[in-house]
Amino acid sequence: MSAVSETGEITAPMPRGGVTQSVRDSLVVAQRNLIRMARIPEILLFGLIQPVMFVVLFTYVFGGSISIGGSTDPQLYKEFLMAGIFAQTVTFATAGAGAGIADDMHKGLIDRFRSLPMARGAVLTGRTLADLVQTTLTIIVLAGVALLVGWRAHENIGKVICGFLLLLLLGYAFSWIGALIGLSVRTPEAATSGGLIWLFPLTFISNAFVPVTGMPSFLQHVAEWNPFSATVAGARELFGNKMPNVPQSVTGAWPMEHPILASVIWSVIIIAVFRTLAVRKYRQSAA
Repeated sequence: MSAVSETGEITAPMPRGGVTQSVRDSLVVAQRNLIRMARIPEILLFGLIQPVMFVVLFTYVFGGSISIGGSTDPQLYKEFLMAGIFAQTVTFATAGAGAGIADDMHKGLIDRFRSLPMARGAVLTGRTLADLVQTTLTIIVLAGVALLVGWRAHENIGKVICGFLLLLLLGYAFSWIGALIGLSVRTPEAATSGGLIWLFPLTFISNAFVPVTGMPSFLQHVAEWNPFSATVAGARELFGNKMPNVPQSVTGAWPMEHPILASVIWSVIIIAVFRTLAVRKYRQSAA
């Protein structure tokens, strides 16, 4: 409950501490967001439309035109493409995370949470966990669409699952960037725009849709040190979709030589940095 200060002002209750309490509060907030998503199925539906469109367009429009290792075989391009589409899907969920938090701020819901004796970071953690669940459902459906258009994984089920977990880890890391953006803008519309404008160069200056061998030299370095590229390359390796006659790295960049480890390191760094910044921003706005 709220307390009354010596001056007669009503102050917000002190949040309860402890890791256990923080986890419990985060799960409660995550449950609240999942219930809201279930009641608005359009959120999941519209989240599926764009990646499905990308799969169909890239597969059937560009599939026979882009050379992979000297071959324009459409089947080869499907196996090259899908890790990039999966990675793009999990990272584009960033915009939704930011817009959702900005919407909660705009409607005053965050102010209600601040009046409760709960861990300060629980509101953001719960929101990002709920977004992770939504992204997981989207990836499951998208994987089914990929199988329908001819994509195949060539490794055992354990490695394939690890490939998807690697992608979801990157998506969760990027959702914290979205959380920071959502807390930093005034409207959900601004959060959506701010969440997408930097994602397009990040995803396209990478190895997701075309080999980096055809890029200018300076872009090759950018692409191969891009955390998005490391995750795409790591997922291809775990799916058994590494391309023949396509070099692992053009510039000798360490992330491309060790993509799985590099992807995990990049994701952990992004989570550590942007979670800290987002929670600090949340506390400052509550002051």
